[in-house]
Amino acid sequence: MRFLGRALIGLFLTACTVGLLSFAGYLTYGALQTRWEDAGRPPPTRERVFAAEVAPLVFGEETPVLTAFGEIRSRRTLELRAPAEGTVIELADGFEDGGAVTAGQLLLRIDPAEAQSARDTAAADLRDAENELAEATRALELAEEEVTAARNQAEIRSRALLRARDLLERGVGSPAAVETAELAEATATQQILSQRRALASAEARVDSAGTALDRRRIALAEAERRLAQTELRAEFSGVLTEVDAAAGRLVNRNERLAALIDADALEVAFRISTAQYIRLLDDDGTLPQRPVRVILDVFGLDVQADATLTRESGAVEEGQSGRLLFARLDATRGLRVGDFVRVEVDEPTLPFVARLPSAALGSDGQILLLGEDNVLEAVDVDLMNRQGDDVLIRARGLEGRDVVLARTPVLGDGIRVNPIRPEAADAPEEPDTIALDPERRARLIAFVEGNGFIPADVRERMLRQLNEEEVPARMVNRLEARMGS
Repeated sequence: MRFLGRALIGLFLTACTVGLLSFAGYLTYGALQTRWEDAGRPPPTRERVFAAEVAPLVFGEETPVLTAFGEIRSRRTLELRAPAEGTVIELADGFEDGGAVTAGQLLLRIDPAEAQSARDTAAADLRDAENELAEATRALELAEEEVTAARNQAEIRSRALLRARDLLERGVGSPAAVETAELAEATATQQILSQRRALASAEARVDSAGTALDRRRIALAEAERRLAQTELRAEFSGVLTEVDAAAGRLVNRNERLAALIDADALEVAFRISTAQYIRLLDDDGTLPQRPVRVILDVFGLDVQADATLTRESGAVEEGQSGRLLFARLDATRGLRVGDFVRVEVDEPTLPFVARLPSAALGSDGQILLLGEDNVLEAVDVDLMNRQGDDVLIRARGLEGRDVVLARTPVLGDGIRVNPIRPEAADAPEEPDTIALDPERRARLIAFVEGNGFIPADVRERMLRQLNEEEVPARMVNRLEARMGS
């Protein structure tokens, strides 16, 4: 019985072992068959996710700044030309390029010998004319007295004729006496006519002498004017430039000798596009007198001056476009005529706009917003203005949503991204001022002192800053960039 029980147990274990081996073989065959089937199919692809820097949209008021470049000009510039021909015998001490002159100052004198001789001759002729007029006046007075005497004589002859006739009527006189009296009266009347002719001739002589005197006075004034033209004086206070004159030089009349610039009446002329010009206009279409900032970049030290927008060009020059505007400078320190400057004008404030990097706005006028499951959505926005590397956009219903700050060719509508939000990390900022070692400081000072293009007041300010313990880092970087270090 025991043998039979053990045999049955062995048989059962053998059957279980065979069943397990068969099941294992079946599983192995099934796995191989699945592997063989999957070998001909591509592996499953995973959705690609790109990294994108995003930030929330914040709308508010922005004041766009119009930036342009212009040239400093003078509102009063005068060409100095030779008023007469001759030899330059005297020059003012400040008659040179950059020389400062005051209003009414004598700048140069041309040899006045010929003009002085002409003036003296005209003065002598004037005295002759005055003498002639005086003599003609005395002759006129005598002629008037002679006419008066002739009339008195005629009256006496007339009374004598009346007496002779009265005596003849009373039978006392004779006809011969009456005839003699009549002849004497006729002679007196003839004498009056002769004296009147002499008086008319004297009056004509006086008129002719007066006319000649006027001519002599005009000739004298002309000679004095020509004598005064031998001196060239400054019409206003300013600075001389383009000087081309020397003592002893023979100059021709109206020859250009220099130019006088009013250094205190400067303005900046700058050209902007028509679209920018339209944005500056008021509601009534006039150009307002807006404040303007004029900036001259000198090796990292900006020379800034305030100006006021005053006018625009009356016509567009041939071959040009846009509008040419002019702004009057309120202060001219450090600025000279011909300086190339940067001009900044504040445009009207724009409400409910957001400032984004230019890379966030596509050429199709859309931005990419972060949607559900970090899937991007393309949204149309209105471009209001461009400010350097930024843009000002306007859209409704997007306040607070995350926007992609830099679009790339792989980013678009429906793309899943891994958003990267820049945190306001307390990263150390670059210092505004730095300390210089003696060798570096001396090299910078020598470069500034040897540069003749820097205005004197700006050079003095730069040297003063370079001699301080802490020097502006921006100025140092600019100077070393110009030095090639």
